[in-house]
Amino acid sequence: MGAIRVLLVDDQELMRQGLRKMLEIEDGIEVVGEAADGEEALLAAAECHPDVALVDARMPRMNGVELISRLSARQPGVAAIVLSTFDEDDYIFGALRGGAVGYLLKDCTPEELVDAVRRAGRGETVLASPVAARLVAELRRAPAEPSLPRDGERLSAREAQVARLIATGASNREIAARLLITEGTVKNHVSSLLRKYGLRDRTRLALHLKHAPEP
Repeated sequence: MGAIRVLLVDDQELMRQGLRKMLEIEDGIEVVGEAADGEEALLAAAECHPDVALVDARMPRMNGVELISRLSARQPGVAAIVLSTFDEDDYIFGALRGGAVGYLLKDCTPEELVDAVRRAGRGETVLASPVAARLVAELRRAPAEPSLPRDGERLSAREAQVARLIATGASNREIAARLLITEGTVKNHVSSLLRKYGLRDRTRLALHLKHAPEP
């Protein structure tokens, strides 16, 4: 596998320079482009074809949330990570719903950032601890009934049970204990739900089920 190609998107040049120097010394990571706002980032992404985009939440002309939504539509293969000083709900949930694979705070360590880039490059979801805690709290607050998958394919009774528990923020282990089934069976149901809803990871599935209208 080749180097992970990274696009840096931040309106502060000093921040971009610092990120570039931090990432370029790492084996297997290559910074292939920079942009100072969302509009520049869309153009840069089309030219440099990054694997991962590090995106600031607040930028002029087009903020990070809007950029990620557009980037996900145009280049779904780009894994976008928000790197922000703000852990406000609008940014966190907006970015994740828009297609971000991660949300980090700018007070993270260099090691955490590099690890996040590598994990995002492998298709994993990356959330800072305070963000993950906020997400779980939101999911647990008001569970939603699962809506129908977008292709009209209906859920089985067991899948609907698993979906409802995912919407509460329950882990696979908790779901297995609640339904008296194995964790392996839960994972199979989660994989089926991801396929039926056309989603690529459990975090997006939980968000979708949390906020989707009832069928």
